Amino acid sequence: MRPDPRLVLLAGVLLLAACSKSPVVKAPKIKGSEQIAPEYSYSDSEATKKRVQVRETLGLAAQRFASGDLAEAEKQAHKVLKQDPTAADAYTLLGAVAARRGQAAQAGEHYRRAAELAPRQGEVLNNYGAWLCSNGYPAEALVWFDRALAAPNYRSPGSALANSGGCALKSGQGERAERDLRRALELEPKNAYALASMAEYQYGQGRYFEARAFSERRLAAAPADASVLQLAARIEDRLGDKAAASRYQQRLRTEFPQAVLSSTGEGSQ
Repeated sequence: MRPDPRLVLLAGVLLLAACSKSPVVKAPKIKGSEQIAPEYSYSDSEATKKRVQVRETLGLAAQRFASGDLAEAEKQAHKVLKQDPTAADAYTLLGAVAARRGQAAQAGEHYRRAAELAPRQGEVLNNYGAWLCSNGYPAEALVWFDRALAAPNYRSPGSALANSGGCALKSGQGERAERDLRRALELEPKNAYALASMAEYQYGQGRYFEARAFSERRLAAAPADASVLQLAARIEDRLGDKAAASRYQQRLRTEFPQAVLSSTGEGSQ
Protein backbone atom coordinates (compact mmCIF):
# COMPACT_ATOMS: atom_id res chain seq x y z
CA MET A 1 0.00 0.00 0.00
CA ARG A 2 1.30 3.41 -0.90
CA PRO A 3 -0.52 5.91 1.28
CA ASP A 4 1.97 7.79 3.36
CA PRO A 5 0.63 8.60 6.84
CA ARG A 6 2.62 11.84 6.76
CA LEU A 7 0.25 13.13 4.09
CA VAL A 8 -2.77 12.91 6.35
CA LEU A 9 -1.57 13.12 9.87
CA LEU A 10 -0.83 16.82 10.08
CA ALA A 11 -4.23 17.91 8.82
CA GLY A 12 -5.74 17.68 12.28
CA VAL A 13 -2.67 19.09 13.97
CA LEU A 14 -2.45 22.13 11.73
CA LEU A 15 -6.19 22.67 11.88
CA LEU A 16 -6.01 22.58 15.64
CA ALA A 17 -3.20 25.11 15.55
CA ALA A 18 -5.12 27.34 13.16
CA CYS A 19 -8.19 27.27 15.41
CA SER A 20 -6.27 27.62 18.63
CA LYS A 21 -6.86 31.33 19.20
CA SER A 22 -9.24 31.95 22.09
CA PRO A 23 -11.35 35.12 22.20
CA VAL A 24 -9.70 35.98 25.50
CA VAL A 25 -6.13 35.25 24.46
CA LYS A 26 -3.99 37.67 22.50
CA ALA A 27 -2.21 36.23 19.46
CA PRO A 28 1.40 35.32 20.22
CA LYS A 29 3.96 37.93 19.29
CA ILE A 30 6.77 36.92 16.98
CA LYS A 31 10.20 38.45 17.33
CA GLY A 32 12.71 37.06 14.87
CA SER A 33 12.57 33.29 15.12
CA GLU A 34 11.48 33.28 18.76
CA GLN A 35 7.89 32.94 19.86
CA ILE A 36 6.98 35.00 22.90
CA ALA A 37 4.44 33.45 25.23
CA PRO A 38 0.87 34.66 24.70
CA GLU A 39 -0.66 37.12 27.14
CA TYR A 40 -3.68 35.85 29.05
CA SER A 41 -6.64 37.68 30.43
CA TYR A 42 -6.82 37.71 34.20
CA SER A 43 -10.26 36.18 33.88
CA ASP A 44 -8.92 33.00 32.26
CA SER A 45 -9.09 29.85 34.33
CA GLU A 46 -5.98 27.73 34.79
CA ALA A 47 -7.59 25.04 32.64
CA THR A 48 -8.11 27.53 29.81
CA LYS A 49 -4.53 28.75 30.05
CA LYS A 50 -3.23 25.21 29.95
CA ARG A 51 -5.41 24.31 26.99
CA VAL A 52 -4.21 27.32 25.01
CA GLN A 53 -0.58 26.66 25.92
CA VAL A 54 -0.92 23.11 24.63
CA ARG A 55 -2.44 24.32 21.39
CA GLU A 56 0.19 26.98 20.87
CA THR A 57 3.02 24.51 21.51
CA LEU A 58 1.45 21.93 19.25
CA GLY A 59 1.07 24.51 16.52
CA LEU A 60 4.75 25.41 16.85
CA ALA A 61 5.69 21.72 16.66
CA ALA A 62 3.65 21.31 13.48
CA GLN A 63 5.30 24.37 11.95
CA ARG A 64 8.75 23.00 12.73
CA PHE A 65 7.84 19.66 11.19
CA ALA A 66 6.52 21.34 8.06
CA SER A 67 9.79 23.26 7.72
CA GLY A 68 11.84 20.05 8.07
CA ASP A 69 13.22 20.75 11.54
CA LEU A 70 12.53 17.29 12.94
CA ALA A 71 14.57 17.71 16.11
CA GLU A 72 12.70 20.84 17.14
CA ALA A 73 9.34 19.34 16.15
CA GLU A 74 10.08 16.34 18.36
CA LYS A 75 11.19 18.58 21.20
CA GLN A 76 8.01 20.65 21.05
CA ALA A 77 5.81 17.54 20.81
CA HIS A 78 7.40 16.16 23.98
CA LYS A 79 6.81 19.53 25.60
CA VAL A 80 3.13 19.20 24.73
CA LEU A 81 3.01 15.78 26.39
CA LYS A 82 4.51 17.22 29.56
CA GLN A 83 1.72 19.78 29.55
CA ASP A 84 -0.95 17.22 28.65
CA PRO A 85 -0.02 13.48 28.58
CA THR A 86 -3.32 12.72 26.81
CA ALA A 87 -2.63 14.93 23.76
CA ALA A 88 -3.21 12.51 20.89
CA ASP A 89 -2.05 15.01 18.28
CA ALA A 90 1.37 15.20 19.94
CA TYR A 91 1.76 11.43 19.55
CA THR A 92 0.61 11.76 15.95
CA LEU A 93 3.31 14.31 15.30
CA LEU A 94 5.94 12.12 16.99
CA GLY A 95 4.81 9.35 14.65
CA ALA A 96 5.36 11.68 11.72
CA VAL A 97 8.86 12.51 12.90
CA ALA A 98 9.74 8.85 13.36
CA ALA A 99 8.32 7.96 9.94
CA ARG A 100 10.31 10.73 8.29
CA ARG A 101 13.44 9.32 9.91
CA GLY A 102 12.66 5.83 8.64
CA GLN A 103 11.86 4.46 12.11
CA ALA A 104 8.75 2.52 11.11
CA ALA A 105 8.26 0.52 14.30
CA GLN A 106 8.59 3.59 16.50
CA ALA A 107 6.20 5.51 14.27
CA GLY A 108 3.65 2.72 14.63
CA GLU A 109 3.84 2.88 18.42
CA HIS A 110 3.15 6.60 18.35
CA TYR A 111 0.23 6.23 15.93
CA ARG A 112 -1.19 3.41 18.06
CA ARG A 113 -0.96 5.48 21.22
CA ALA A 114 -2.68 8.40 19.50
CA ALA A 115 -5.50 6.10 18.39
CA GLU A 116 -5.91 4.80 21.93
CA LEU A 117 -6.16 8.33 23.29
CA ALA A 118 -8.57 9.56 20.59
CA PRO A 119 -10.85 6.60 19.74
CA ARG A 120 -13.46 8.90 18.22
CA GLN A 121 -11.14 11.09 16.12
CA GLY A 122 -11.34 9.88 12.53
CA GLU A 123 -8.07 11.39 11.33
CA VAL A 124 -6.10 9.67 14.09
CA LEU A 125 -7.74 6.28 13.45
CA ASN A 126 -7.09 6.63 9.72
CA ASN A 127 -3.42 7.35 10.35
CA TYR A 128 -2.96 4.21 12.42
CA GLY A 129 -4.79 2.15 9.82
CA ALA A 130 -2.54 3.53 7.08
CA TRP A 131 0.54 2.62 9.10
CA LEU A 132 -0.76 -0.92 9.72
CA CYS A 133 -1.48 -1.53 6.05
CA SER A 134 1.82 -0.13 4.82
CA ASN A 135 3.69 -2.30 7.32
CA GLY A 136 2.15 -5.68 6.51
CA TYR A 137 -1.06 -5.78 8.56
CA PRO A 138 -3.84 -5.21 6.01
CA ALA A 139 -6.57 -7.16 7.83
CA GLU A 140 -6.03 -5.22 11.05
CA ALA A 141 -5.83 -1.97 9.09
CA LEU A 142 -9.30 -2.41 7.60
CA VAL A 143 -10.77 -2.53 11.11
CA TRP A 144 -9.26 0.86 11.90
CA PHE A 145 -10.46 2.38 8.64
CA ASP A 146 -13.98 1.22 9.53
CA ARG A 147 -13.63 2.87 12.93
CA ALA A 148 -12.42 6.09 11.32
CA LEU A 149 -15.41 6.16 8.98
CA ALA A 150 -17.78 5.56 11.90
CA ALA A 151 -16.25 8.36 13.96
CA PRO A 152 -18.59 11.32 14.50
CA ASN A 153 -17.75 14.58 12.75
CA TYR A 154 -14.99 13.04 10.64
CA ARG A 155 -14.36 15.73 8.07
CA SER A 156 -12.27 13.84 5.52
CA PRO A 157 -13.81 10.39 4.99
CA GLY A 158 -12.50 10.34 1.43
CA SER A 159 -9.00 9.76 2.78
CA ALA A 160 -10.04 6.78 4.91
CA LEU A 161 -12.10 5.33 2.05
CA ALA A 162 -9.15 5.62 -0.34
CA ASN A 163 -6.83 3.97 2.17
CA SER A 164 -9.40 1.29 2.90
CA GLY A 165 -9.86 0.54 -0.79
CA GLY A 166 -6.14 0.36 -1.44
CA CYS A 167 -5.61 -1.85 1.57
CA ALA A 168 -8.48 -4.15 0.59
CA LEU A 169 -6.91 -4.45 -2.86
CA LYS A 170 -3.62 -5.39 -1.29
CA SER A 171 -5.28 -8.06 0.84
CA GLY A 172 -7.15 -9.57 -2.10
CA GLN A 173 -10.63 -8.24 -1.23
CA GLY A 174 -11.54 -6.99 -4.68
CA GLU A 175 -15.21 -6.23 -4.07
CA ARG A 176 -14.49 -4.12 -1.02
CA ALA A 177 -11.62 -2.42 -2.82
CA GLU A 178 -13.80 -1.33 -5.72
CA ARG A 179 -16.64 -0.27 -3.42
CA ASP A 180 -14.48 1.89 -1.16
CA LEU A 181 -12.43 3.37 -3.97
CA ARG A 182 -15.54 4.42 -5.88
CA ARG A 183 -16.98 5.98 -2.73
CA ALA A 184 -13.69 7.81 -2.16
CA LEU A 185 -13.72 9.20 -5.69
CA GLU A 186 -17.32 10.35 -5.34
CA LEU A 187 -16.16 12.49 -2.43
CA GLU A 188 -12.74 13.42 -3.80
CA PRO A 189 -12.59 12.98 -7.60
CA LYS A 190 -8.89 13.96 -7.65
CA ASN A 191 -7.72 11.74 -4.81
CA ALA A 192 -4.44 10.55 -6.29
CA TYR A 193 -4.13 7.39 -4.22
CA ALA A 194 -7.71 6.30 -4.96
CA LEU A 195 -7.19 6.88 -8.69
CA ALA A 196 -3.94 4.91 -8.74
CA SER A 197 -5.51 2.06 -6.78
CA MET A 198 -8.54 1.97 -9.05
CA ALA A 199 -6.30 1.86 -12.11
CA GLU A 200 -4.44 -1.05 -10.54
CA TYR A 201 -7.70 -2.82 -9.68
CA GLN A 202 -9.10 -2.45 -13.20
CA TYR A 203 -5.81 -3.65 -14.67
CA GLY A 204 -5.95 -6.74 -12.48
CA GLN A 205 -9.48 -7.42 -13.70
CA GLY A 206 -8.34 -7.24 -17.32
CA ARG A 207 -10.35 -4.07 -17.96
CA TYR A 208 -7.57 -2.23 -19.70
CA PHE A 209 -9.56 0.65 -21.15
CA GLU A 210 -11.03 1.40 -17.73
CA ALA A 211 -7.56 1.09 -16.24
CA ARG A 212 -6.24 3.60 -18.78
CA ALA A 213 -8.96 6.09 -17.89
CA PHE A 214 -8.13 5.95 -14.18
CA SER A 215 -4.41 6.00 -14.90
CA GLU A 216 -4.75 9.15 -17.00
CA ARG A 217 -6.84 10.79 -14.28
CA ARG A 218 -4.18 9.88 -11.75
CA LEU A 219 -1.42 11.43 -13.87
CA ALA A 220 -3.47 14.60 -14.21
CA ALA A 221 -4.24 14.81 -10.49
CA ALA A 222 -0.72 14.91 -9.04
CA PRO A 223 2.94 14.50 -9.97
CA ALA A 224 3.74 10.95 -11.02
CA ASP A 225 5.79 8.51 -9.03
CA ALA A 226 7.60 5.47 -10.37
CA SER A 227 4.79 3.01 -9.65
CA VAL A 228 2.25 5.16 -11.48
CA LEU A 229 4.41 5.34 -14.61
CA GLN A 230 5.15 1.63 -14.47
CA LEU A 231 1.45 0.82 -14.32
CA ALA A 232 0.66 3.24 -17.14
CA ALA A 233 3.29 1.55 -19.32
CA ARG A 234 1.88 -1.90 -18.57
CA ILE A 235 -1.64 -0.75 -19.39
CA GLU A 236 -0.62 0.69 -22.76
CA ASP A 237 1.35 -2.44 -23.54
CA ARG A 238 -1.76 -4.55 -22.90
CA LEU A 239 -3.80 -2.25 -25.13
CA GLY A 240 -1.23 -2.62 -27.89
CA ASP A 241 -0.16 1.01 -27.93
CA LYS A 242 3.59 0.44 -28.01
CA ALA A 243 4.34 4.10 -28.66
CA ALA A 244 2.48 5.22 -25.52
CA ALA A 245 4.07 2.46 -23.48
CA SER A 246 7.48 3.57 -24.73
CA ARG A 247 6.79 7.17 -23.73
CA TYR A 248 5.96 6.13 -20.19
CA GLN A 249 9.06 3.96 -20.04
CA GLN A 250 11.16 6.90 -21.19
CA ARG A 251 9.66 9.09 -18.49
CA LEU A 252 10.42 6.40 -15.97
CA ARG A 253 14.07 6.23 -17.05
CA THR A 254 14.38 10.01 -17.01
CA GLU A 255 12.50 10.85 -13.83
CA PHE A 256 13.16 7.74 -11.73
CA PRO A 257 16.37 6.09 -12.95
CA GLN A 258 16.95 4.37 -9.62
CA ALA A 259 13.58 2.61 -9.89
CA VAL A 260 14.60 1.26 -13.30
CA LEU A 261 17.89 0.01 -11.92
CA SER A 262 16.15 -1.67 -9.00
CA SER A 263 13.62 -3.40 -11.23
CA THR A 264 16.39 -4.84 -13.41
CA GLY A 265 18.53 -5.89 -10.46
CA GLU A 266 21.30 -3.45 -11.33
CA GLY A 267 23.03 -1.36 -8.74
CA SER A 268 22.53 -3.89 -5.92
CA GLN A 269 25.38 -5.01 -3.72
